[in-house]
This record gives sequence, C-alpha cells and structure tokens, in this order.
Amino acid sequence: MISTSRKDASRLSLDGSGKVAVSQAQSRVFLSVCIIGLAYCAILVRLGFLAFVEPDTNFYVSKPDIAITAKRPDIRDRNGVMLATDIVTSSLFAEPRRIVDADEAIESLLTVLPDLDVKVMHKRLTSNAGFVWLRRELTPATENAILALGIPGLGFRTETRRFYPKGETASHIVGHVNIDNVGIAGLEKYIDDRGLRQLQELGLASKNDLEPVHLSIDLRVQHFVRDELAKAMERYSAIAAGAIVLNAKTGEVVAMASLPDYDPNRPVDALKKDRLNRISAGLFEMGSTFKTFTTAMALDSGKVGMRDTFDARKPLHIGGHTINDFHAKKRILTVPEVFIYSSNIGTAKMADVVGIKGHREFLHRIGLLSRMPFELPEVAHPVEPKKWRKINSVTISYGHGAQTTPLQTAVAGAALVNGGKLINPTLFPRSISQAQREGVSVINPRTSKNMRDLMRLNVEKGSGKRAEVPGFRVGGKTGTAEKVVNGRYSSSKRFNAFLSAFPIDDPQYVVLAFVDEPQPEKGKKSATAGLNAAPVVGNIIRRSAPILGVKPNFNDVKLPLLVSN
Repeated sequence: MISTSRKDASRLSLDGSGKVAVSQAQSRVFLSVCIIGLAYCAILVRLGFLAFVEPDTNFYVSKPDIAITAKRPDIRDRNGVMLATDIVTSSLFAEPRRIVDADEAIESLLTVLPDLDVKVMHKRLTSNAGFVWLRRELTPATENAILALGIPGLGFRTETRRFYPKGETASHIVGHVNIDNVGIAGLEKYIDDRGLRQLQELGLASKNDLEPVHLSIDLRVQHFVRDELAKAMERYSAIAAGAIVLNAKTGEVVAMASLPDYDPNRPVDALKKDRLNRISAGLFEMGSTFKTFTTAMALDSGKVGMRDTFDARKPLHIGGHTINDFHAKKRILTVPEVFIYSSNIGTAKMADVVGIKGHREFLHRIGLLSRMPFELPEVAHPVEPKKWRKINSVTISYGHGAQTTPLQTAVAGAALVNGGKLINPTLFPRSISQAQREGVSVINPRTSKNMRDLMRLNVEKGSGKRAEVPGFRVGGKTGTAEKVVNGRYSSSKRFNAFLSAFPIDDPQYVVLAFVDEPQPEKGKKSATAGLNAAPVVGNIIRRSAPILGVKPNFNDVKLPLLVSN
C-alpha cells in the first residue's frame, strides 16, 4: 500500500513538471510570434507612409548645401522699384562613383565649358565622393548643351541665384550674397542677421512666404547722386567721391553713394580696396565742416552770442603750434564773420570759451564721436584722442585731430537745422511722428534757428556760393581738410566736403557730398571744397528737389548780415 502510493505520487509530480514546461514553451512561442508580428506591422506602416511621400532627390546633399536653394525676399526702393530678386538657375554636379571614364567625360565637357580646370576636374571625378559640384549657375543654353553630351553620372540641380537689376546704382546699400545665396554685405547681410538664415535652415523661408523689403531709398535720386559723383571724379581727377541725401525730419536715407563702387552681380569686385563704402565705413577728418558744430556748441552753451566778436588779427600760438587762417582778414570778427570766412583762429577761440570737457561732451552728444546705429554692417567707429588737451580741442574745433564718417556728419548736421533733434539714420521708411518719438534733443531750437541763418549766409556770401540753386534756398558749410600722409599733413592731398540743407528756412533734406583728393579743374589753380564739393551738392539738389516734392520759392527774404562790409 505504501509502495503503491509513492509511485502514484511520483507519477503525479512528473506529470505536473511536464505541463509547466509545455506551458512555458507555448508562452515563448506566442511572445516570439507577437514580436515578429509587430516588426512586420512597423514595416508595413513605414512602407505605407513612403508610398504617399515624394522621393527625396537631394539625399546626396549635405546639410550646408540645403540652404543653397533657400529663397530671399525681394528688395525694393520706396516706390516699389526692384533692387534685388531671386532668379532660378541650374548647376552641374557629378556622382564620381557612376562616372565610367573620367578622362572621356572631361574631354566632352571641355567642348561646352572650355575654361574648366582639367586637373581639378580629374581629381573630383576620380574621387570616391558621392557628390561633387562641377559648375554653378549655368545658362539654359549651356545646360542643354551638356545634356546633349549624354555623360552618365552627371546631373543638374535647380538653384536660386540673386540678381540685381540696377547693377552698381545702389550697390553699397543693397550689398550682395555669396554663391550659396547667403548675404555677406550691405542690407543682404542685415536681412540674414535679422533671422532669415535661421528661417532658411528650418525650411520656413519659401518665396511665397517672404514679403518684399521696402527701403527709404528713392532710386531716381540715387541715380542722380551717383551720376553727379561720377562726373565729379572725372572733372576733378579725384580718387573717390561720395554723397548722401537725408530726410532732415525723419532720418530716412533717400540716397547714398560712394564711388568707386561695384556691380553686386559680380561681387568679387567688392573685395578691391578702393570699393569701400566711404559714407558709413570711411573715417575722415572732416575739415571746416566741423566749424558748424563748434559754432553751434558755442551758441548753445549760452556763453557766446551771435553779436559777439573774436580777435583774429594775429595767429594763435599753442604748445609750439601756430594756428593761422587760410584767408586771413587780420581783424576782429563777429560770429557770422568767423563762420563765413571760415576763421580757424576765431573758431578755436569759441571752443576755448566752452572748454575742453564741454567740447568733447558736445561732439559725443551730437553723435559725431560714437559709433552710430545703422542697418548696414559696414559702419566705422570714430577716432578721437585718448586724452584731450587744449591743442586737441583747438584743432578739432576746425576739423583736424578727430575722425568720423560722412554719414555721422550728415546726421549731426540734420540735428543742427531741424530744431535740435538727433535722429538716427535708417534705410527703411519712418514717419515724422515715429522719428520725433525716437529722436533726442541735443540743442535748443533757438540755436538751430541761428545755425540755419549762418548756413544760408555762407551760401549767399561765403565759400558755399557754388551750391546755390535758385528757388531752393540752400544753406551749408564747406570743409577743405589736408590729409595725413606718412604722419604729416599734406598740402597736395585734400579731402573736400560740403554739408548743406534745403530749403534752409524749414529744411526738408540734408545733402552732404565729398571729393577725395581732387585736382584743380582745368583752367583753375585751386581745388578747395568751394570749387568742387559745393557744386556737386548744388547739382544734386537741382536735379533731386522736384522729384522730392520740394517746391521752389523765388521770394527769398534776405537775412540780416551781421557782417562788416
């Protein structure tokens, strides 16, 4: 009995173990089937997704190249005239692994592209790369000719190329892009820096999504400015010339040109040293145009009045330096006389009344010695003495010893004539109300009124006579600055400028022009600013005023002279 019971128990134990083993095996099989089933489901889902997705023809393109086809917004002037736009081109590429005979392929390509570098092409076509560029931005005719060759392993990719329909006319403003359509100068770079590049990389910058960028530039005025500068360079055998037309009430740049310039469709020329944008990126001693600011400073300080006088009978001796007047009157001069006769002695004495600290503070306040906010990346930082001494204040009072940009000179000049508001310049449209909110008062309105009178007087009686345009009441100040050559001022190389505003009783626009290293015009012995920079300004105003909507007024009221005859 006992033996039989033990056998039964043993048999029951074996039966239980077998059932557990079978159960475990069945679980493993089921789990494996589930895993395999899920894998097949994932594959089917992926295949179904790909069936509805366009094939990626750019699989061989690295991430940096994806941005090549990204679009850029059109750039237009204030009237909608196109300055920059995208056009579609084709570029030739090769897949070297598919090239059957590199030498034969190169020989065939040379029949269409004879300027190919054979060594470079051979190196590219015999490499193990999956993709190489052979030639970018081809014309349709060239593309068709290469297609007719029937070379395996070659292909074309549609790209976006930037096109500038107006060529050189506004090159320093618009700037240019590189071969990958990335902005590297001017407003093109500004647009990228403001976020376009990031949008392109995210694939969010399609052509249809980008609104055109409208500028404050009037292309008609821009053309007049550039044309007059080109004529001036030829007439006066100058190495460079530049000009800016600025809205005195809004700070909008209406026109700005610096010659020599370049065609942005051929951006390689922009690398030449003489193609610098001298308006915003060039630093110059502005000569006697600075006397405008010294006079305004003295009047605004309350320490000098319009009827005050300064002794200019003898040269000024300071720290081993002798200060003379170019056209010495050798007598006591009133403030208006100091201005229209451009007396270095009288101007230096006005600066001395204000003092060194006040002089430096005023030039910074009016924006001449600090880097000016502007949309263009090409903006220079002015240069001033590290430590101002009396001799620095004296020479800077008449425009030597500190360097600033013509752009800043024009902007500061606008503040002198518009009632006293310093308004940062802009290349985009800006309303008068917006400008008034953003502007900063730097001189009182009475000082501004006095400066308008003095500038008008200088065109009527002084060195600015050749800038006069009947009916438009031009006011301004000349500046003839000797340039520093090998550490010394040269009497044969000058930087001439003329700072002006019109109509001077209520200035709408400021015009500044300069001629760099002019030579005497044929038949004349001198090459001062009154003989070259002033006429350039007059010609620009004569041609531009009607376009700008400034109506002539031939009932000009003569100002009280306050000048000895």
